[in-house]
Amino acid sequence: MPPSDSFKISPLIQLTLLSLYIALVIPLPFLSELTQSSVSPTLLWVGALIGGTVLYGVLSEKVEVDEAGIAVTYPAWVRAFGRQGWALKWSEITALKPRSTGQGGIVYYFLNKAEDRAYLLPMRVVGFARLVRYVEAKTEIDMRDVKPLSQPWMYLILLGLTAMLLLVDIWAIATASTFNFVA
Repeated sequence: MPPSDSFKISPLIQLTLLSLYIALVIPLPFLSELTQSSVSPTLLWVGALIGGTVLYGVLSEKVEVDEAGIAVTYPAWVRAFGRQGWALKWSEITALKPRSTGQGGIVYYFLNKAEDRAYLLPMRVVGFARLVRYVEAKTEIDMRDVKPLSQPWMYLILLGLTAMLLLVDIWAIATASTFNFVA
């Protein structure tokens, strides 16, 4: 194992989630204006920009490991808004506890002997298998059964569906802009 390493969220996951956000939110200001809705398109644009910035900030998470421990960090501008991350020394980690998700997957939490708190193992990073090997080497916890929460093909399917949704958005906005709606 190298003395230190860092892992970022997968670009495929970032692209997919940001694209899905755009596909779901960007049509709203256009349709609000075209239908003369009581909600201001400007307010929707501002909300979309704020939401997109928050999503990008959350997706900028980075996992850092070294000889001392593991840490989940965010850029300074994200930390300024309260997303602090966490850090654990290897010696503080007592176990890895699996928990099932509402969608049927399994996530894992580090248990900490110093405090009664659990820390989510980041599972959507590039090089997840390398991260697992690093954790296993430093904590001696058996990590053989730990797998990523979702496989890349799942995000590729979601990205393809998102691309189709974007095409429908473009069609809906273009079609709606040719009609005169009366409120």
